[in-house]
Amino acid sequence: MGIVEQKTVAERARQAFDALTRAERQLANALLDNYPMLGLESITAVAESAGVSTPTVVRMAKKLGFGGFPEMQASLRAELQATISSPIAKHDQWAASALEGHLLSRFADAVTENIRQTLHQIDKTTFDAVADLLSDPERNVHVVGGRITRSMADHFFTHMQVIRPGVTQIASNSNSWPHYVLNMRAGDVLVAFDIRRYEHDILRLTEMARARDVTVVLFTDQWGSPAARHAAHRFHARIEVPSAWDSTTVILFISEALIAAIETRTWETTRARMNELEELFDKTRLFRKFV
Repeated sequence: MGIVEQKTVAERARQAFDALTRAERQLANALLDNYPMLGLESITAVAESAGVSTPTVVRMAKKLGFGGFPEMQASLRAELQATISSPIAKHDQWAASALEGHLLSRFADAVTENIRQTLHQIDKTTFDAVADLLSDPERNVHVVGGRITRSMADHFFTHMQVIRPGVTQIASNSNSWPHYVLNMRAGDVLVAFDIRRYEHDILRLTEMARARDVTVVLFTDQWGSPAARHAAHRFHARIEVPSAWDSTTVILFISEALIAAIETRTWETTRARMNELEELFDKTRLFRKFV
């Protein structure tokens, strides 16, 4: 059985953005800046918050593929419910689908579709801008992840630490995070990973970093962490698979592609650092080439 493509309201808005009128773009930006909470307000409140008319709200909802505002709002409510779903609820949802075929094949199909949909929506200009930011030796880079995404942050940090100097991994205990914020300078970059169920500590950290004029780069899911409101650049990856857990495969894919882009931009420095690191490894006799 094939995978049914179900775009979020945010994904629809980003995809249709260039075809929207000026007022509709203003509305789309307002919705994305306070997503999904603004869209759950009354149509009058949504229009007033965005500074547009109520007919504009209706027209944009229809341009996004909905029958009208109530249908778009129902979709937002379903999204909100999905973002707070427990692993048990996610497992039961997949189990109830009674899909045919071996789990390995179904899981592979879901991951492949996640990659396809995510790649279709990634803005290459954003990708290049982030690669440029993280390649700039004048900017220190700080990396943080949450309970599940900590491993993604660790993977990204380990590679970035080889590629260039000035990279810090923020410790997992959030009560020490103000110490890290203390060392953040205007122009630095904070790379954060946060997927559902979103972590309040990540939100607070990105807020504090932005207040210090730090540029926030966020890796998140298709719905978008609340930390997105503080991020200058966001990578939205689809994460749903037939499991009680979400899949971080696509996030890893994007982050590794970004690592390759940064490495290419900084190759002379990176090559020298790699050579020096290999010499240090040789001294420790860490790898198997020593028999």
